[in-house]
Amino acid sequence: MGWPVGNHAGAGGPSRTGGADVRFICLLVPFLLLLSACGSDVKVEREYPQEIPGGSRYDPFAKKGEYDGQGIFGEDGLTLFGGGSENASGGGIGVNGYLWRASLDTLAFMPLVSADPFGGVIITDWYAGADVPDERVKMTVYILDTRLRADGVRVNVFRQARREDGSWVDAQVSPDTPTMIENAILTRARQLRVDSIQK
Repeated sequence: MGWPVGNHAGAGGPSRTGGADVRFICLLVPFLLLLSACGSDVKVEREYPQEIPGGSRYDPFAKKGEYDGQGIFGEDGLTLFGGGSENASGGGIGVNGYLWRASLDTLAFMPLVSADPFGGVIITDWYAGADVPDERVKMTVYILDTRLRADGVRVNVFRQARREDGSWVDAQVSPDTPTMIENAILTRARQLRVDSIQK
């Protein structure tokens, strides 16, 4: 007495459906387990919420401006390029947007090695002016705050002089030079802020 046998391709041939059934079951079982796990603790709301996070009720026929300051990005909204806020950090950068832009504008005449908007560090390459070819300077600007403040920027200046043999040696930097550059950056940042408010 034997087990019932399905269709055979030949007398001793393999079953047509035996291998396919096993593969189908092996795929179906994990799929059903995943599907059953998805619906376990899902909270389903049948009505769209009518409350606004501030506590008032939403009115689709409200006058324009009635719900200002209650958008999805909070009371200040999404600021991309400053937008008048003193804390403006710009679109996705980790420092004050006005100080960042002002620093780049102030150092625009120098070649840049690195500009990291998230860390707030700008590093220039060595620059020698046409009027003084035997001297060159390099600067590093640190933006230290997300607010537009006088102590929110620090500048380091490095100076080198060329010897007669053509090699460069470090030279003294006037103590007023970093302060003058910091003041130029702050003046430009204030100007950018005023321009953005007046728009």
